[in-house]
Amino acid sequence: MEIETLVVGALKTNCYLVFDQQTKEAVIIDPGDEGEFISEKILRLGLTPQLIVATHGHFDHLLAAWELQTNFHLPFFIHEKDLFLLKRMRSSARFWLKQDIPQLPPQNPQPINESDQLQIGNLSLQVISTPGHSPGSICLWEKNQKILFSGDTLFCSGPGRTDFKYGSPQAMKESLKKLSSLPGETEIFPGHSRSCLLKDALFPQNLP
Repeated sequence: MEIETLVVGALKTNCYLVFDQQTKEAVIIDPGDEGEFISEKILRLGLTPQLIVATHGHFDHLLAAWELQTNFHLPFFIHEKDLFLLKRMRSSARFWLKQDIPQLPPQNPQPINESDQLQIGNLSLQVISTPGHSPGSICLWEKNQKILFSGDTLFCSGPGRTDFKYGSPQAMKESLKKLSSLPGETEIFPGHSRSCLLKDALFPQNLP
């Protein structure tokens, strides 16, 4: 597995290009903005993207999805419980960025659920449902190399926020308990900021 991290957009979202070094097949995780930049990187690396997947439905994780779908003819996957956030993408971006945006929401979203496997060349990413930050938040787990793409569920500095009206502290607690059962040597790649080992991430003290 090779991982190319691209920090994009006003909120500095981590977009990940995850690919099989042998086949050059790739998955695009959380294309938060700057579709032209992401496209150029894909071409420069000689990758053949197979799909786009969002760890959740917040606008800063998918502003470039439609452009990439158009450029590379790709399907877009997201948990069905976050579909309502796609409809709010432009209004949410306007609220947080204080400007109108030209980007269209991703088209023809495909559902993704707990324990689904995304096969990219010789790589396999398992979907872990981790609601809390949003109802349809997911993480992607590659068990052979112990890699976790944690979206906004877990950062090195602690869990993601749950104070949106659709967020759930209790669901987040259950999701973190699920993640805490993974090997401590797992490297987490979050939706923003740096990566770290799972054992070094700051979990709340009252998980049990």
